[in-house]
Amino acid sequence: MVRVAIAGAAGRMGRSLIEAFNDDSLGSKVTVATVLSDDPSLGMDSGILSMGVGNSILTVSDISKYINDFDVLVDFTAPAATEGHIALCEKNRKAMVLGTTGLSKEQIKLVSDAGEKIPIVFSPNMSIGVNLCFCLMEIATRVVGSEYDIEIFEAHHRNKKDSPSGTALKMGQLVADTLGRNFKDAAIYGREGFSDQRDSNTIGFSTMRAGDIVGDHTITFAGRGERIEISHKAGNRMTFASGAVKAANWIFGKQAGTYSMQDVLDLRISF
Repeated sequence: MVRVAIAGAAGRMGRSLIEAFNDDSLGSKVTVATVLSDDPSLGMDSGILSMGVGNSILTVSDISKYINDFDVLVDFTAPAATEGHIALCEKNRKAMVLGTTGLSKEQIKLVSDAGEKIPIVFSPNMSIGVNLCFCLMEIATRVVGSEYDIEIFEAHHRNKKDSPSGTALKMGQLVADTLGRNFKDAAIYGREGFSDQRDSNTIGFSTMRAGDIVGDHTITFAGRGERIEISHKAGNRMTFASGAVKAANWIFGKQAGTYSMQDVLDLRISF
């Protein structure tokens, strides 16, 4: 059995993760659930917190005191908290499933450095459907990407802090890498006023923050007379949580390294 710690169990994603692992038929089980020290749910049964059904795992605030009670830490929290979790897992040789978005370049390097010592699944989006879309995007980019204009649209709930989303940035990075472009130079974030004709080497981003949208992503390849659109729309957070369950079961026992959901789902393609 894979013993799993859930960081940020009181959050929207944390609650979905506890429910998803509760339904897991592969043998993993939540054994530690953390919340902030000032959270009202501290000491509460995490099953009741997330599902309304007890699981006898009480929420705690200091995960370091429970380091021997889990094998894999699943972290969808915030960049600052994730930094501490990376250091803790690296020190104690614990595997990680990391879905935190909005990480800085320095924090991403921390993930990469930790991957030299421990196994980490690091992905901005663990949805099976989104990762399938990544594969379709790569094929489309190789076929028409150098000739068509490329635009990426994403929409999320009003409380999401980072923009564009990690998934949208991953899409743009994948396109740039496939075409041999420098992503930093190619990316255009929003448009306003008058400008020259669109530069065909750019990758455009547009963002919506509204209501309770879980997550919509669309990449458009627009040529003369046709558009190719690859879209994914998440109806609830269980799509991400279910992917995290697969990742936790897959990463346990793996050699040190930084892996993606493409590795977990065996979606690497040759073309």
